[in-house]
Amino acid sequence: MNQDTVRSTFYLEPALHQALRLKAATAHRSMSDIVNEAIREALREDQEDLSAFSTRAKEPTLDYEQFLTQLKADGTL
Repeated sequence: MNQDTVRSTFYLEPALHQALRLKAATAHRSMSDIVNEAIREALREDQEDLSAFSTRAKEPTLDYEQFLTQLKADGTL
């Protein structure tokens, strides 16, 4: 095991554990590698979402009634 890792305990649903074991065996990878990759991807997506929220924070807000009025004016409704 790599010296740059930290041992953690977490609990999986039995079906998820079985699926992870099968995927690891099929892909010839460790379960840890697959879990680490999945966590990295989830955190990357969170960072992208936060960046998008930050970028759009200064956009004007539109309440639901204004939105419907705008759709009607555009001919969408």
